Amino acid sequence: MADQHPILIVGGGLVGASLAIALARAGIDAALVEASAPGALPAVFDERNLSFAEATVHALTALGVLQKLHAPGGAIREIHVSRAGDFGRAKLAARDYGRDAFGQVVVARDFGEALEARLEELAALVRYRPMRFVGFDGIEDGWRRVRLAGPEGERVARARLVVGADGADSAVRSALGIDADIHDYAQTLFVARLRTARAPDGHAFERLTATGPTALLPRGDRHYGLVHGVATREADAVAALDDAAFLARVQDVFGWRAGRFLAVGTRSRHAPRRVVAQRCVDARAVVIGNAAQSVHPIGAQGFNLGLRDALTLAECVAAAADPGAPEVLARYAERRREDRTRTLAFSDGLARLTANAAPLLRPLRSLGLLAIDRDSALQAMLAGGAMGYRGDVPALCRGAAA
Repeated sequence: MADQHPILIVGGGLVGASLAIALARAGIDAALVEASAPGALPAVFDERNLSFAEATVHALTALGVLQKLHAPGGAIREIHVSRAGDFGRAKLAARDYGRDAFGQVVVARDFGEALEARLEELAALVRYRPMRFVGFDGIEDGWRRVRLAGPEGERVARARLVVGADGADSAVRSALGIDADIHDYAQTLFVARLRTARAPDGHAFERLTATGPTALLPRGDRHYGLVHGVATREADAVAALDDAAFLARVQDVFGWRAGRFLAVGTRSRHAPRRVVAQRCVDARAVVIGNAAQSVHPIGAQGFNLGLRDALTLAECVAAAADPGAPEVLARYAERRREDRTRTLAFSDGLARLTANAAPLLRPLRSLGLLAIDRDSALQAMLAGGAMGYRGDVPALCRGAAA
């Protein structure tokens, strides 16, 4: 007899783990398929810095996750955006919207440990680990059969609903025959911890260039989280720089808004791609998070968007007798349509427009920055997006009672 679960989540990363916690909060039994063995965190929980929008902070607090962070997050109180070679800049201040902060910055490793601590409290959660998704084996009587493989061989699980939360190269999406539109930005992003002469004071900076963004995010440990974008053709040469030469390069690109750069931690490198599934639902299956849409990290939209996927799905299935029924998945897809469309357009448009070196675009970009800085309505729209309020917002993101 195959193992049976109302919902089977493939992928134990940021979004998959968050969904498991949200479902448990709603009283829904679920199972989680994780590639990592007990005691080991998925590779995604590294030294990268995650920028949580206000809506995300509300939700993760209600889910009991943020309370388990070992280190405090860094509050984002002001956002400063400029582009090298263009005049003008745009500034957003949380106080102008009656907020203390737009959100906060959390180190991915710390967040992974907090998620794991919360998952361990879920007595009803079944965790298949270390195991990986192999494929599907048909649908019988409203149950989708799922083949899993681990150290002891293959096994079959059955679920009313299978959720693919297994990343941009999703095996679940591929097995469902869902095509994806892919764009390579030809950029490499270097990520590290950065110490400056002036400790962070709540300012987040995004300096845009033709080869990608250079961003400074205020962490809670008196350091900045650095993201430095370079053209992929230059990535190996930049990776070979010693710390002093790397700091000099970043200082030259970024400028002196945050003071002198003093030290940089271990650097990791990542290649951003836009991967967008042509549809998100199938018979008794749905893909969420990066499996549904992987966006350029410019503007820090990725995990925030994926979490809203997870929370909306949890709301949809909580109100249904059968979590995989076609009408439930249709409702989910409809609720996610506006947020997904607008966020994808924002992230991709910003990444392409700011990286375009065409001379005729420089004055247009500059005028755009000036307009944002002076138009309160435009600022309010951007601030709402930065805080995670687009489209049909899940209740926990709106600060619903825990």
